[in-house]
Formats: sequence, structure tokens, C-alpha cells
Amino acid sequence: MNWSTFGNMLYLDWYYIVLVVPMIIISFIAQASVKSNYRKFSRIANSRGLTGAMAAEKLLSHYGVNNVRIEPVAGVLSDHYDPRSNVIRLSEGVYNAQSVSAVCIACHEAGHATQHAEGYTPIKIRDSIIPVCNIGSRFGIPLALLGYVFGIEPLITIGIVLYSLVFFFQLITLPVEFNASSRALSFISETGLLSEDEHKGAKKVLKAAAMTYVAAAATTLANILRLILRMRRRS
Repeated sequence: MNWSTFGNMLYLDWYYIVLVVPMIIISFIAQASVKSNYRKFSRIANSRGLTGAMAAEKLLSHYGVNNVRIEPVAGVLSDHYDPRSNVIRLSEGVYNAQSVSAVCIACHEAGHATQHAEGYTPIKIRDSIIPVCNIGSRFGIPLALLGYVFGIEPLITIGIVLYSLVFFFQLITLPVEFNASSRALSFISETGLLSEDEHKGAKKVLKAAAMTYVAAAATTLANILRLILRMRRRS
């Protein structure tokens, strides 16, 4: 073992403090904003009395997608579309709820279903790279850190490359999420699913959710830069 390298790792990692910590703080703020907006507009009933499940059905019908099931799922903000089962799963506070949050979140998830139905390119790319990105997420940083500890530079490089796949996945996820929200808001506006004020609330909820994906990608990029700078410093 390169004990000098190991000893250096015991000291403060200033690259982590300067690059990564601010991004983590921003991520926490983004998550807090999502929860805050969700709670706020979950207390406001939509004027048409639509549940989340009803809103999702309407959007799917609007896009001519008729083979997607809509089911309730336990949890808070656990809403998602499962392309393997072709099912939209809506959380307890969305499926039967008649709030502004329920409508916009359900329409967002239905937007993902229409992306799959239409063969939306970014989502096809994202789904195809999931297996290799899972490997990068699991082994990227551990391999890089082992490379630092034992002084094996090729191992550091492999770790950084693997972890960079996570950033690529998050990057391609951004247009997928933005497009799903855009579909939802456009549908809500065109069909008058929500009133003008309710639409503004829906926009706030989905915008806050989108920012969590931006913050996650920024955090990963900061970690990559940190690893690269540490490798260069070591060299």
C-alpha cells in the first residue's frame, strides 16, 4: 500500500468541500422545494374535482395511448411510470386525490407513458444505457478511491470513466423529465383541466421537481471534477 497516499486521504479533501458540498446543499434545497410545493398545492382542490388517476387517463386518451394501466402505490411522491409493465403507479396522495398537485404529477407520469408510446429518442437512449450506468454508479467511486489508496492510476481512470456514465445518464434524463412536464402543462392548458391560477401552481410543482434532476446532475459532475483534479494533483 502507498501509505503516503493513504495518509494524505486522512486530511480534509478541499476539492470535495469546494466542489461537491455546495452542490449537495443545492440538492437539499431543491428537494425541500419539491416537498414544500407539493404540500402546498396538495391542500388546494382543483375546480373540476378530478383525481390524479382521472387526469392521467384523460392525457393518455388525448395522445391516443390506450394500453397503459393506472394503479395506486404506497408512499409519498413515489409516482412513476414502469415501461416494463406498462403501468403508471400513482402514490396515495395522487391517485384518488383531487388536488392541483395530484393532477399535475399524474399528468407528468402519463407524459412519460406517451414518450414510450411514441418512441421519444432521449427516453430510448436513457433506457438502453441503464444497465451499464448501474455498474458505474455502484463501482465508479469505490474503484477510483482504491486506486488512490494503492497508487494504481489506471484503476483511478477506470473508476472515473465508470462514474462518468452516471453523469451521462442524468444528463439524458433532463430532456426526458422536462419534456414530460411540458406535455403535462400543455395538455392541462389546452384542455382547461385546471384554472389559470391552478395551472400556475401546477407549473411551480413540476418546475421544483425538475430542479432536483438538475441538482443531481450538477452534484455528479462536481464529483467527477473532484476525482480528476485529485488524480492530476497526485500525478
